[in-house]
Parts: sequence; C-alpha cells; structure tokens
Amino acid sequence: MEYVLLNYVNEGAFAALTKEQQEQGVAAYVSYMEALTKAGVLKGKNRLERSSSATTVRMTNGKAQVLDGPYADSKEQLGGLFVIDVPDLDAAISWAARCPAATHGVVEVRPLGNIPVAV
Repeated sequence: MEYVLLNYVNEGAFAALTKEQQEQGVAAYVSYMEALTKAGVLKGKNRLERSSSATTVRMTNGKAQVLDGPYADSKEQLGGLFVIDVPDLDAAISWAARCPAATHGVVEVRPLGNIPVAV
C-alpha cells in the first residue's frame, strides 16, 4: 500500500544552524533517502519551496479568490514529502519514525487513495 510521509518543519530553523549542523542535517536526509531506496520502498520524493512562495486559491460564489501565502499559518510548514510503498500502516509508521523531520518537526503518515480514471 502506498503512503505519503508529509514533513512539517519550522522553515526558519535551518538558517539558524551552523554550517556544520546544516551539513549534518542534509547528510541525515541523504542517508534516509538511500535507506528508502535500498529497501525498495521509495516511490517518490520532493521538497517544497518556502511557504512564502505559496499561492492559495479558493472558490467563493463562483469566483476564484487568490491569496499570497500558504493556506495555514502555523509554526511548522509542509516542507516536503516522501511516497513509499509498504505492506501496512505499521511499516509506514516505522519509516516515518526514521525520517529526520521527526526529530525537528512532525511527519504525518497518510495512505494514498486511488482515483478511478474513466477510459
């Protein structure tokens, strides 16, 4: 079953780290991605640009309202994601616990649903 691991982190925290701490943080994510790949469970990954680059669109009375910024204003922002294919939720939780984001933020585990496509 496929799950998405959504990484919520404090965007400003990385800039406050020393260069050595930043390098260690990047190395932790690289090692994590290598472990996912070696296990054969990684299906996709990506990081997101800062939440300040987001645009939010909402339809109200048939008109699009376009706002600069993210939908939610919070201490932690969605910074990236991993899509994994594992047997069950317990396996997904195990991978989420190993994600570096879990040490300085939150990793949300959510199953991916299938969207039926008409042919």
